[in-house]
Amino acid sequence: MRLWRKFAIGSAAGVILAGAVFFALDAADRAFPPPLKKADLVSAEVLDADGQLLRAFATSEGRWRLKTTVADVDPQFLRMLIAYEDQRFYDHSGVDPWALGRASLQFISNGRIVSGASTLSMQVARLIEPRAERTLSAKLRQLARAVQIERRLSKEQILDLYLTHAPYGGNLEGVRAASLAYFGKEPRRLTVAEAALLVALPQLPERRRPDRNLKAAQEARKRVLDRVAVAEAVGDGEAERAEAVPVPPRRMQLPALAAHVAEAARRKEPDVIKHQTTLKKQVQQGLESVARAAAMKLGPKLSLAMVMADAQTGAIVGEVGSADYFDASRSGWIDMTRVNRSPGSTLKPFIYGLAFEQGLVSQETIIEDRPADFFGYRPRNFDMSYQGDVTVREALQLSLNVPAVKLLDAVGPSRLMVRFRRAEVRPVLPPNETPGLAIGLGGVGMTLKDLVQLYTALANRGQPARLGDGVTGTPGKIDGETLLEPVAVWNVADILSGVIPPAGAPQRGIAYKTGTSYGYRDAWSVGYDGRYVLGVWVGRPDNSAVPGLTGYGTAAPILFEGFAKSGIATTPLPRPPAGAVRIAQSDLPISQRRFAVNASGLLVASGREPAPAIVYPPEGAHIDLGASGGDLSPLMLKLQGGRAPFRWLANGKPLPDLSRRRTQQWLPDGGGYSKLTVIDSAGRAASVGVFID
Repeated sequence: MRLWRKFAIGSAAGVILAGAVFFALDAADRAFPPPLKKADLVSAEVLDADGQLLRAFATSEGRWRLKTTVADVDPQFLRMLIAYEDQRFYDHSGVDPWALGRASLQFISNGRIVSGASTLSMQVARLIEPRAERTLSAKLRQLARAVQIERRLSKEQILDLYLTHAPYGGNLEGVRAASLAYFGKEPRRLTVAEAALLVALPQLPERRRPDRNLKAAQEARKRVLDRVAVAEAVGDGEAERAEAVPVPPRRMQLPALAAHVAEAARRKEPDVIKHQTTLKKQVQQGLESVARAAAMKLGPKLSLAMVMADAQTGAIVGEVGSADYFDASRSGWIDMTRVNRSPGSTLKPFIYGLAFEQGLVSQETIIEDRPADFFGYRPRNFDMSYQGDVTVREALQLSLNVPAVKLLDAVGPSRLMVRFRRAEVRPVLPPNETPGLAIGLGGVGMTLKDLVQLYTALANRGQPARLGDGVTGTPGKIDGETLLEPVAVWNVADILSGVIPPAGAPQRGIAYKTGTSYGYRDAWSVGYDGRYVLGVWVGRPDNSAVPGLTGYGTAAPILFEGFAKSGIATTPLPRPPAGAVRIAQSDLPISQRRFAVNASGLLVASGREPAPAIVYPPEGAHIDLGASGGDLSPLMLKLQGGRAPFRWLANGKPLPDLSRRRTQQWLPDGGGYSKLTVIDSAGRAASVGVFID
């Protein structure tokens, strides 16, 4: 009975003591937790639209430490890592008793350390809380930290910490940084030789750095491949084959693309670790390579900028803010895609588009290119010569100044500016000035980004797209707004796609326009296919003149090279919409065969008749002509004013006969949107858009 009582008392004391120890350890664990929050300090990353790394920023300590998870690395690498470093990783709770016992016996037997007993959890503890001393007490603290970490994190989370913090020599930390630096690729797909090297380096990262100690790196990799457990993990014969693969002898630079976009992203959200952009890595690499090559040819102090956008979605897929971000002689830190400069002749297509839309001209209309005076404003051509009578098509392709100003005078500068505002683009006018004829030749300020945004409408049947800023701005269509009608857009594209490419450039099926600002300060070229728009600017950031700088000779070759190196296949230009057709001059209505102006540059007016106005159908009307039932009824057209005879056009196509009456019948080809235009004998026009139901 006494023995039983003693046993009971002893057992109770033991339980109490064990409980006290447990609660004491638990209290100590809570009071002194592992510094896991410190482990969250990683490099900020700027990613492309598909999640590929464009640029990384070093941590505050100057470390390249890219956050890495199990999902980011090759599964075979993980098998090799665990086989080499910690075979019972999934079975222990931070400390491996078998490994500790083996290491202790080997130390007693050999008088030196033969093999280590550190688990991956213990290595993580050392990485997130490094200690300079290598003492028994430091080792015991590491053991305790490993147990604490296991209590708080899953096995996968522990692996994530190791993959992020493992040292690889110099300022490289983590598997992703090492893989990018030594192999130039993300670690999602690694060869056996590459995986073995990444397993071997963290044990002695400085001694085994392949860029400094190639032989030591080869030997360390061989030791990994010779380990039986590793050989079993990679498969029969793979280890032997991997040993024959050379170790990379140098360290590569980590991706450093889209410098201006990356810096802008960091300024906007400095606390965010991963910044998603709309850029495409392949496109960005191609444009930057073109920019570097072009800068070498341009000479000192000149810079360039490029913006490539998806006209359907508004996403900026490539953006180069300067020839070289770090070149002080070119003021490379200035993002020239956001600086207002004179756009030269790049706005002319929109003037012609308005003229087509209003029925003032067709492609084969004759227009004079001779000296003209517009109330004191006397535009001259770039080469100071004049071509005489030319077609509208030739005038735009040759970028003649006088015809463009004549057309702008007819359509109205204010109307052109209103159209720009539809695309959410607001050109900057000189102080205290209203829109004048000079805007047709570049007399406004505009950024390259805004110019590309305007041209998205030309690539997208008249519908402009909002580009955003490539980072946080939301791209997309500008709902409810049309910059130009589809038929006018097609006419512009048909003309610009016929412009001869610059010398040595292949025909790529794109439409493009060039421009040179006054005084040879800016050279521009903007081109588009059926999906993408690319804009190029060349000049000096300080706005100084550059003799010989031209859009066609300087910027256009870069444009064509940019399309070629972007890696994006050419999308055919849109098919002609209903009513879009190139009409021979002999088939044009008399009023459209020649664009007539007087000496002041104004449209010729005859007599005292007011300009024609369509009174029926009204603008935007929905008219039921039985489109849903099959056969359509004719539509009666009525006008007031104007001077007979009158020429009616439906969707840009002339109706069969001239008419002296102010009424006309038109039989549509089908339902949907149609544009009706009437032109009187003085060349004055009126238009309405209607919907046939």
